[in-house]
Amino acid sequence: MAHNCLQCIKYLMFVFNLLFWLGGCGILGVGIWLAVTQGNFATLSSSFPSLSAANLLIVTGTFVMIIGFVGCIGAIKENKCLLLSFFIMLLIIFLLELTVVILFFVYTDKIDKYAQRDLKKGLHLYGTDGNIGLTNAWSIIQTDFRCCGVSNYTDWFEVYNTTRVPDSCCLEFSENCGLHSPGTWWKAPCYETVKIWLQENLLAVGIFGLCTVLVQVRFNSGFQILSTQNQRTSRQSLLNTNLVTLSLHSERLNSLSYVFFLLEN
Repeated sequence: MAHNCLQCIKYLMFVFNLLFWLGGCGILGVGIWLAVTQGNFATLSSSFPSLSAANLLIVTGTFVMIIGFVGCIGAIKENKCLLLSFFIMLLIIFLLELTVVILFFVYTDKIDKYAQRDLKKGLHLYGTDGNIGLTNAWSIIQTDFRCCGVSNYTDWFEVYNTTRVPDSCCLEFSENCGLHSPGTWWKAPCYETVKIWLQENLLAVGIFGLCTVLVQVRFNSGFQILSTQNQRTSRQSLLNTNLVTLSLHSERLNSLSYVFFLLEN
């Protein structure tokens, strides 16, 4: 019974980690595609130009692939060393997520202040040579989220040194519509709009990630327990077999001793 349960958990763990690995391949593929075709897409920070959507996806995809691969091989080979490494990596992910959440809630005001200052600094790179990724990112954000500027559309006045905003801020897009009156522009601040969207959606992503880690840990723990029990059962069976064999040999020796005793008499 324990052996059957062990085999069931073994293959379930393999399939789960295979899906995990395939997901990592998908994330890595999207990251590489963005890096090749879109340049530094979604690089909004002037202080951290490498912190682009493409680079984040590439790093995340690679890490997920490694975890999935280790989990697959560890499960199918029943290798304790690989399974322990897999468990440690999952534990690291869980602790990192927990640390990020705690730091975010503790230093929310400071993070908001620094992020807005850095984003406003990055606005001055909008439309300049070598910053196509940042330019495209701001255009997409302002169009899709129907917002303008970091904290207000007036943020763009400092960039252009005049009463003007990018055309992506317009309620109805048209060429040079950013030169028109403020009544034709989006009023919502992009920072707060995107922040609210992230809070609503990242909560679901965080819960999904946490559940995934817990399921993985549960599978790993169950596999380890059943594997240990199975080894103990195998050892006990081997010991019982040896005892039976020893008992048979003992009976044979007793029989031979009795025969020799009769012959001597």
